[in-house]
Amino acid sequence: MKQEKLDWLAKNPFYTKRFAFFVGRRCRVTTIKDVAQETHLDWKTVKELEKQYMREQLRRAGTPAPRAIGIDEISIRKGHTYRIVVSDLIRRRPIWFGGEDRKEASMALFYDWLGEKKSRGIRLAVMDMWKAFYNVTATRAPQAAILYDKFHILRHLGDALDEVRKSEYRRLSGQDRSYIKGQKYTLLSHRENLTLKGRQALKKVLTANKRLNTAYLLRESFGQLWDYESEGWARRFFENWRASLKWQRLKPYEKFAEMIDRHWDGIAAYCKPENKVALGFVEGLNNKIRVIQRRAYGLRDEEYLRLKVLTCMLAKI
Repeated sequence: MKQEKLDWLAKNPFYTKRFAFFVGRRCRVTTIKDVAQETHLDWKTVKELEKQYMREQLRRAGTPAPRAIGIDEISIRKGHTYRIVVSDLIRRRPIWFGGEDRKEASMALFYDWLGEKKSRGIRLAVMDMWKAFYNVTATRAPQAAILYDKFHILRHLGDALDEVRKSEYRRLSGQDRSYIKGQKYTLLSHRENLTLKGRQALKKVLTANKRLNTAYLLRESFGQLWDYESEGWARRFFENWRASLKWQRLKPYEKFAEMIDRHWDGIAAYCKPENKVALGFVEGLNNKIRVIQRRAYGLRDEEYLRLKVLTCMLAKI
């Protein structure tokens, strides 16, 4: 007896491809559990149908040949368990998810998967200041300009501001301390993102504490660095910014300035017109991945997470 394969059947012969794609599209906007209740199917069946749908999305998207890539890591569970995500910054979609950690051997797996020819086609690599990413990229794609991600750098500066907040809280007492208590996220948020109540609280903190006011203004002004189109002017701005730290007793800021100086080439690369890419995409992708992780909470299927991440920016089919 011979079993005939029909194009319109899904891999599971009890469902058509049309139904599998319906389930997959529904899972893009709601949870597996909700779709299972809606379709009266077991949740494991729904998950497998969605995986089939996502594999077809990737097949139709084709094999990538990126010219500008973004490299980042995500934590998939507690205990410093990381996976690397690589995105095509021009097509604005993730193209690789893998590795066992964020070490050089895991980063090298991406270039093994991409192949030597396509690796030579990469002209720009955007990443955080993690040495393993830099080392492997410099070796496997030496023609690519390396650019350090603006949002990771500003996160380091935000951490420095928070260190100043903590030191001021420890130093002060009584009423002076009360102005600072509970204001961490007020200080770390951008003013335009605060509510009226938040802006009022921020004004009160900055008025009450001179050192925090200085640290906050320095944090806000540093973003101007990425507006320059000349490396010389960008460097002059940075040197002036660093000089303004003198006598301010802001040790975390001094350490931050030393870090910027050590990684200057990867920051100044943004001044070149050919390296002007939308740096916010990688940060937006990270937020999207965190939503996926919350929605898939409790699932231990890493292949499912991989497919979710790689298809999160693809059009529906």
